[in-house]
Parts: sequence; C-alpha cells; structure tokens
Amino acid sequence: MKESQQTEFKRQWKDEWLKWVSAFANAEGGVLMVGYDDHGQVVGVEQASKLLEDIPNKIRDILGIVVDVNLKVADDLETLHIQVPAYPYPVSYKGEYHYRSGSTKQELKGAALDRFLLRKQGLHWDAVPLPGLEVNSLDTATFKKFSELAINSQRLPASIVNDSPQLLLERLRLTQNHYLKRAVALLFHPDPERFVTGACIKIGAFGVNDADLLHHDEVVGNLFTQIENTIEVLKLKYLRALISYDELYRKESYPLPLAALREALLNAVVHKDYSSATAIQISVYPDKLMIWNPGHLPESWTLDKLMSKHASCPFNPDIANTFFRAGLIESWGRGIERIVDTCKQGNYPAPKWQLEPGGLWVIFDFPEEHVRQPVDETGQATGQVTGQAEAWVLKVLQACSRSELTRSQIQEVTGIKHRETFQNNYLNPLLADGLIERTIPDKPTSPKQKYRITVAGMRFLNQ
Repeated sequence: MKESQQTEFKRQWKDEWLKWVSAFANAEGGVLMVGYDDHGQVVGVEQASKLLEDIPNKIRDILGIVVDVNLKVADDLETLHIQVPAYPYPVSYKGEYHYRSGSTKQELKGAALDRFLLRKQGLHWDAVPLPGLEVNSLDTATFKKFSELAINSQRLPASIVNDSPQLLLERLRLTQNHYLKRAVALLFHPDPERFVTGACIKIGAFGVNDADLLHHDEVVGNLFTQIENTIEVLKLKYLRALISYDELYRKESYPLPLAALREALLNAVVHKDYSSATAIQISVYPDKLMIWNPGHLPESWTLDKLMSKHASCPFNPDIANTFFRAGLIESWGRGIERIVDTCKQGNYPAPKWQLEPGGLWVIFDFPEEHVRQPVDETGQATGQVTGQAEAWVLKVLQACSRSELTRSQIQEVTGIKHRETFQNNYLNPLLADGLIERTIPDKPTSPKQKYRITVAGMRFLNQ
C-alpha cells in the first residue's frame, strides 16, 4: 500500500498526529492508519485497547470533531484505523490550520489560509467587504463605459443609464452591509493597487532566453482599462504585423489572433488569485507569447478537466459577473474553447496550457512566417531566433526623433551593412507601419530624400 490523498501510515500513536487528523478534516477526509510502516506493512501498535478510548476523546476535546476509531487485527497484530470525514467548516489544531494535499500535510498560513477560510464559509476573495473604499473615489468614466457595454449586450436594462454609481453597484451585488466589496476596487477605482498589491499587468520583450530582456512595460488602472491598454501596448510595441495589400486596402496580420489574445487576458483577470500580490505577466519572445496568471484551479480539478467541456467556475465570481453583464465574457465556461476556435479559424497554431504550482501558463506559438530571423553583417540569416529587430526599431525612432536622417544615416544606426537587407527588413516595415515618413513623399528615390518620425512613431516611442 502507498500513502495517498486519503491515506497516512504511522507506526505508533503520538498526540502530534492530531495535526494529520485536522488536515484530513479540512480537505477531502481520509484514514490515519496507526501500526503500519511507511510502506504500509503491518507492524502493530502497543496498548491498542487503551488508545481505542483515548484517541476519540482527544480528537473531540482538542479538535472539536467526532471520528470513528476502529481496531483491526492482521497477522495477530493490532492496528487502529482513524476514519476522518471531510468537515464543512474549518478545523484547527491549537489555533493552527492544517490541510491534506496529495500525500503530504501542510500548515496553512498567509494568503493560503485566507483562501481556505473564505472557501469554508462559502465566500470568495473578491466578495469580502473593503473598509475605506468610498463611492466618490471611483472613476465615473468607467461607470459610463460599463453602462454602455451592458446596455449594448442587453444583459442589463437600458434604464441603468440613469442609475447612480451606488445604485449600479447594488444592482451588481457589489455591496455588503454598507461596504463596497474588493471587486469594486479592481473594477472601478482608478488606482486598484492602492488596495490590492500586484493588481496590474507586466509585459516584457525577450530575446532567445529569459536573461535577454529587451524592454518592458507595466499596465495599471482598473481591470477594464488594463485589458484595453494591454492590447494596445502589445500591438504598438511587441507584436509586429505583416503588411499586405488587397488592391488599395492595407491588411495587417499579427502573429496571433487578437480576439484570442483578448479572450486569454479576460480569462486571466477573472480567474487571477489577487491575494497572491503578483502581477499577471506577459512574456513576448521572437517565436511565441506567454501569459502567466497567478491562480489555482477549483478543488479536485485537473488540467484535463480544464481543457474539456466544463461548467463555469470563476475564481472571482463578482468580477466575472460584472464582465458578463458588460458582454465581455460568457457564463458557460467556454473561454478556452473560444480561444482554440479563434486560432483554428485563423489557421494559427493551437495554444497550449501548462499548469504549475501557483499559476497557469497559456502559450501562443507564432506561425513560421512571423518568427523573426536576425541577419548578420553580410545580410545572411543566422538561423537563430532573437528579438534584435525590436531594439533596432527603438534606436531608429530615437534617432529620427532628434533630426531628419538620410537612408545611409539610418542604416548606420541599425548597424546593418547589407543595403538590400536593411531596406527590406527595417526601413520598409517602418514606413509601412507609419512610424517614419519620407520628407519628399512624391519622389521616393530622390537623392535629397530624408526620413522623419511621425506622430504615430512618437506615440509608439513615448509609450
């Protein structure tokens, strides 16, 4: 036999084992088997008859619960099986809270203890009242935007346009006993980090490895603002679109479908464990984009269950309900399915999910044509994937922001000696993206031609 989620072996009884009893009671229940070695072999227990009376009394007096203690005989050796049911309320051992996870016992502290106590009370982190948060400190523009979205989605009546912020929050069930809930700070306050540490999204561009950080940004504000601004920052600074033309119409193709990216970000902010005090992190590499979301799957869920059809079970129900009323998410647990379908319809690689302790990764691999290949000084591709082009774009824009430059001057800034490579891989994309422009646009080949930064280029550079 082996120890498991619901089985633990002990050679002899010690009062210290009451911690294991409380751990079983706080989790899924289980049996503490006394008189067995670590491999589940029977070794017997001394004074089994006396312990048969003492143990239930100690468990009742110290833990406040009732369990079954049964005497078992095997090979003429007596053992005790302490059968512990799962309890619907927290069970403490002298003020400590223990929890069974796999074949180990853990003492719950800090954020983990907070989550456990809330769950046992049928509550969620985002539903806890937040003293000090007042309606007059909330962002009125966000309330107006939310009302417009909710009315357009037909998930709230048109009459809400006349609701005061207080009435709208009550309609969304975001108030309790004259207090506003934590969810309100994240959804409607202009600076959620004043109340919740790590309530932001961090973005970083990397080369071939995590040590090669090229540039980074931090997106702050309420959750509605974070979603919109994150998409814009990624489009402007991190995701290079391939440009094509359908007759006179310009077409942009990004390395992943923006609808799938948006859905993944919505999933992240709805399911994030905000008690972790850790930001959502987006890492952009030359060949992929990865989103790290600090959080936990629902109890007893596996990654396979998450990937299959499942009922909606948001980690933050009040935040999820507000996003649902705004028409930004569905309520049937279809977020992952929608991400996969969007990628499939656009002929993009299927995204991948990886579950790790403390969080979940979603990984978008870029199509081959979007993977960047750097070039050496002769203009030949090195065959290695790096993010060098990101750095050259910033260098060129910085130089062009100071003065108008000739083609050769810009080429010198990039360090690329091969003229055709520079023209095709650097100058033309900057022109096509509208980040720089010609000083003599009607004569592209003029010997007096120079290039200057555009308003869009300055906005890109400033952000």
